[in-house]
Amino acid sequence: MSGHSRSRSIGLIAGLALAIVLAGISERLFAEPVTRPAPPNFVGSESCAGCHPGQAALWRKSQHSHAMAHATETTVLGDFNDARFEHFGVPSRFFRRDGKFMVETDGPDGKLTTFEAKYTFGIDPLQQYLIEFPDGRLQALTIAWDARPKDKGGQRWFHLYPDERIGHDDVLHWTRLNQNWNFMCAECHSTGIRKNYDAKADRFATKWAEISVGCEACHGQGSNHVAWAHARQSGWPSEKSLDDTMGLLVRYAERSNIGWTLDPNTGNSARSAPPAMLRTEVEACGRCHARRGQLFEDWVPGHWLSDSHVVSPLGRGLYHADGQMRDEVYNYGSFKQSKMYAAGVTCSDCHDPHSGKPRHSGDNLCLQCHSADKFAIASHHRHAAVDPPLGCASCHMPVRTYMGVDRRHDHGFRVPRPDLSAQLNTPNACNDCHADRTPQWAAAAIDSWHGPSRKGFQTFAPALAASWAGRADSSKLLAAVAADHATPDIVRATVLTELNAYVSAETMEQAKAGLSNPDPMVRIGALDLLEGGPPLQLWAIASPLLSDPIRGVRIRAASLLALVPAAQQPVADRPRFQSAAEEFVAAQRLNADRPEARSALGRFLLHRGQMTEAETEYKAALRFSPAYAPAAVNLADLYRQGGREPEGESVLRTALIAAPRDAELHHVLGLTLVRLKRYDEAIAELRQATELEPDRARFAYVYAVALHSAGRMADAISILKQIAARHPHDRDTMMAVIAFSRDAGDIDTALDYAERLAAAFSQDAGLDRLVRELRQRLPNPTAR
Repeated sequence: MSGHSRSRSIGLIAGLALAIVLAGISERLFAEPVTRPAPPNFVGSESCAGCHPGQAALWRKSQHSHAMAHATETTVLGDFNDARFEHFGVPSRFFRRDGKFMVETDGPDGKLTTFEAKYTFGIDPLQQYLIEFPDGRLQALTIAWDARPKDKGGQRWFHLYPDERIGHDDVLHWTRLNQNWNFMCAECHSTGIRKNYDAKADRFATKWAEISVGCEACHGQGSNHVAWAHARQSGWPSEKSLDDTMGLLVRYAERSNIGWTLDPNTGNSARSAPPAMLRTEVEACGRCHARRGQLFEDWVPGHWLSDSHVVSPLGRGLYHADGQMRDEVYNYGSFKQSKMYAAGVTCSDCHDPHSGKPRHSGDNLCLQCHSADKFAIASHHRHAAVDPPLGCASCHMPVRTYMGVDRRHDHGFRVPRPDLSAQLNTPNACNDCHADRTPQWAAAAIDSWHGPSRKGFQTFAPALAASWAGRADSSKLLAAVAADHATPDIVRATVLTELNAYVSAETMEQAKAGLSNPDPMVRIGALDLLEGGPPLQLWAIASPLLSDPIRGVRIRAASLLALVPAAQQPVADRPRFQSAAEEFVAAQRLNADRPEARSALGRFLLHRGQMTEAETEYKAALRFSPAYAPAAVNLADLYRQGGREPEGESVLRTALIAAPRDAELHHVLGLTLVRLKRYDEAIAELRQATELEPDRARFAYVYAVALHSAGRMADAISILKQIAARHPHDRDTMMAVIAFSRDAGDIDTALDYAERLAAAFSQDAGLDRLVRELRQRLPNPTAR
């Protein structure tokens, strides 16, 4: 019997014994009339500690309890004894004055200024410091304290961007948008946050119920639970057996609405009976351990994370094609694609939920479930001679370092795949250590040990890699992944979003199937796919999701269906659309301090025909971040629609001052200049876009078309051939080579590219006809 099975058996025996103890109090509790108390509020962790001293003791030593604190002699770890640090010529000094912790560094204008470090932020392996500004902003210094021991390279000041010069006008500067605590950090480092941003005054009045991550950050507001507990204390068992009464209390809570919403023994919701696939503990942890954005401040434990947040799928730039973490993604997305998650494992199987520490040391954590005589042996790991010994995590949870010193394990629990590294250039655990060897060498070693069919659980990498590379077989591969019910739902959500670029009758059917998936992320991915479909079909397919039980799905449906003019909306459906639209607007207003939200709202209003209001939102986005290209592009397009091209040009040129190397801005400016008939200037901008992002096939294609229109046919064909060599499956580029070469009388070249394209898109009868036509135009048609 495995250790995991033994623990379940012991738990069952203990549960039977406990039933006898509880029988005496259950009849009285459940016989009492159910009351409906007032909506709960926050009471603070110390209110919980009186009845739960064991959990409170573990929590007080955890990183959660030290996630944020007032800067005091006790909480500050950094050296503020006139310590000095320099980064790209900018000197900084850390010192004390009148009992306060001070830093002299470059301020919002780039000049050296003295600030008070008012709060500490985190504790291990690094600690940051927060500076308060008069408008209510708290900003996180990007010079942090390395809290690791000296023998680990720590106990020093360091910069989070050691290899970059971050000027005062850079969005990553500590005084700027992307280091703002109120939006970027507050929800996950404190409890009961209310951002309270006043858009008109451009000020924050952010409040918290508890400065750090307390009990109610995970369990929900506890006032009703505490009131109920105090009213019944005399009838409870002894303190030692108090935690064993949890099942009884949870059942009573379900009837009484006392606010206790997570059962730590099972990870299930006490308030409702969720679908079997909803692991509420994973969703609760994901609130902060996911790459996500906030839609709604009143998060409720026991609900899908998508009800209050928009969760990032496995998008390019965040993950590698095989799902390994790339950017900082905080483990939720990694874990939900894992075999462990599919098998029913939850966070607290490995981590104590109150201390945050692993339940066991080293490989013993994995051997709770995995038999030692099968896995903790040399014939499995093949590294018996390695000193110090490698653990399970070395191969199955590779480490990546974030924020300079923070080493984090990938929670995808994947089988190492150096064969995929050889094909797709993804990383693998083997070559993390054997960096002097090739992936092919590592793949051959694994095949010799375990056989060539050992391919692991995550099988979607080729499909995502194909889509990200724009290959002709992308649609087919993605559709196969989406249709495979063994695929993790977060992956299905991802591939449905990717299929947005490959809309067809088949993929529309995939979207329809995804709209009924139990996981809201999949339903949202299906809505993403539909955005690329025919607008006239959208309402019939997507409108039922305006009444979806999950807020994030309703909001995505409203943003999609905003494309449908109000006059074309069925009268009976308009109230549902209006309700979901109000939720969408409220989510953007919650984040009205961010250019992304203001731009999203502008786009929504533009779809609804409210051009003046949309213009206001786009302008607000650019005030927050003059370099935010999507807002500049959308505002310029709004002006185009209104026949105000010169104003659009002005917007784009202003944005380019802040972001001179943004290829999208140069590209759109080039198109604007084409419409203004200033062709030489247009070609120069289109060329700049192509040079800045040579792998964006669309940019090169448009540049080549502009050259062709200007009579520079040879240059146009040369550009197209270059991009076709990098993107041999880009249909527009290949068709342009064919057309331009044919027009130039170069039938051989046109036919060559037509045959390549026909081979890539083998089901396209139109390409076959094109090949036949070109062959007929050869001087000797039978020669090929």
